Amino acid sequence: MDKYGLIGYPLGHSFSISYHNQRFADEGINAKYFNFEIASIDELQEVLNSNPELKGLNVTIPYKEKVMEFLDYISPEARSIGAVNVIRVVHEGKNIKLKGYNSDVIGFTQSIEPMLEDYNKKALILGTGGASKAVDFGLRSLGLETVFVSRYERPGTIQYESITPEVVKEYNVIVNCTPLGMYPKVKECPKLPYEAMDEHNILYDLIYNPDETLFMKNGAKFGAQTKNGLEMLLLQAFASWEYWNGKE
Repeated sequence: MDKYGLIGYPLGHSFSISYHNQRFADEGINAKYFNFEIASIDELQEVLNSNPELKGLNVTIPYKEKVMEFLDYISPEARSIGAVNVIRVVHEGKNIKLKGYNSDVIGFTQSIEPMLEDYNKKALILGTGGASKAVDFGLRSLGLETVFVSRYERPGTIQYESITPEVVKEYNVIVNCTPLGMYPKVKECPKLPYEAMDEHNILYDLIYNPDETLFMKNGAKFGAQTKNGLEMLLLQAFASWEYWNGKE
């Protein structure tokens, strides 16, 4: 039986295990998907050694960037993004080769593209982690200008206190790549001038639990279009399977 799995820490909220195991059952695939909760990326080798049937991994917070130094091959797209969330495990005799890809960018781009209108030209990306890099790559591939927003003073970012009503009118696509508002802390949300928003704004939240975050509710109140991250998750999970099975 082939094995697949997810590495990250913590993994209590993981969607991938139920999705992939259901798919294996539905399609009669002789495989099983496991959660490998590792407290350090250095434990990856132990996961590989203990699971010789492993054919592929997904990577989640906080290892999408750290895992890259362990890989034998990184796709040009994943290298440009600076983050990997899919690993194909290739067995060559006694040797193991690890190939890294990014399916987040596929899932996000396919999910947000139908929402975009001609007047959506600029975007704010809330957060600076691995997922935000895929979002940035995807938005720029769709022709949008992007700016990262951080709580801290970091090169190439603006801070939340700089986001005025004028900014959200100009940068009318806003993507939340932070965990703010994720269950169980559902009463939290990014600090933004929501009252300045209207039907020209798109608020896209990578969070999918709860279905509608406070970030989304606050925008919808003033007419903004909103979407959560569930479709992106489904699309990137489907793309993961293709990478595991030979797509380069």
